[in-house]
Amino acid sequence: MKITVVGAGAVGASCAEYIAIKNFASEVVLLDIKEGYAEGKAMDLMQTASLNGFDTKITGITNDYSKTADSDICVITSGIPRKPGMTREELIGINAGIVKTVSSSLIQYSPNTIIIVVSNPMDTMTYLVHKSTNLPKHKIIGMGGALDSARFKYRLAEALGGPISDVDGMVIAGHSDTGMIPLTRLATRNGVPVSEFLSDERLKQVAEDTKVGGATLTKLLGTSAWYAPGAAVSAMAQAIACDTKKVFPCSALLEGEYGFNDICLGVPVVLGKNGIEEIIKIKLNDAEIANMKESANGVKSVNDLL
Repeated sequence: MKITVVGAGAVGASCAEYIAIKNFASEVVLLDIKEGYAEGKAMDLMQTASLNGFDTKITGITNDYSKTADSDICVITSGIPRKPGMTREELIGINAGIVKTVSSSLIQYSPNTIIIVVSNPMDTMTYLVHKSTNLPKHKIIGMGGALDSARFKYRLAEALGGPISDVDGMVIAGHSDTGMIPLTRLATRNGVPVSEFLSDERLKQVAEDTKVGGATLTKLLGTSAWYAPGAAVSAMAQAIACDTKKVFPCSALLEGEYGFNDICLGVPVVLGKNGIEEIIKIKLNDAEIANMKESANGVKSVNDLL
């Protein structure tokens, strides 16, 4: 199993690190346009192998896509990170050109690869890869929902005062501060609805804290987060590589599902060796459907800029 990660910044390096530590890939190629940067990150990570007990080979490459040939999975993290006060939508002008070039370069050498898109605005960048390549729709996946759901579970556990391992929850729709929908109604603690433990007011606060999870970290760090995004990518890549059929909310191209067409939105999917094996249809209530439509309108307005 060969995995390429494009972009050796904080997010890309975290992706490579978590994938290597989980030991399900034989090789991770880390590629960047900055001379020597990916090579340095790869060398640093390889020097942790004996300490962290992994055998995955990590190779750093400067802008030579031929070295990514025959990658089973490719992860696109490249693009400028979000700065404080900057929305994901404001990133589109620069990042669209980068993502289009990167995706076509990857497919030139790995025509059968599965692509995981991390670059923001993520739903629009995922849509761009669909429109600018000939890959089948099930082989192009946006990461956002997996990350947003991890942040949701963190906030739920915080509110409950219990371990995250007790909590399950999902975030769907657009990967943006205003577009995401934390499904508090369906969240559980050991199978029991969290509404049995938390008031409506507290659950609304959990949802709001989840929605601004990325912006909160950007304000604190001065740049985008990287540990949780890297972990989200590694979990998705492992589900594909190991054909686990695990369910993640991911940005997928919808063709009638949930009443939407020609748009990438976060919905629950089954991930396996073919990428998106199935889009799962869950029953939403009227309020959730209305929020989903509003989120879709926001994503479409950004897509129109393409």
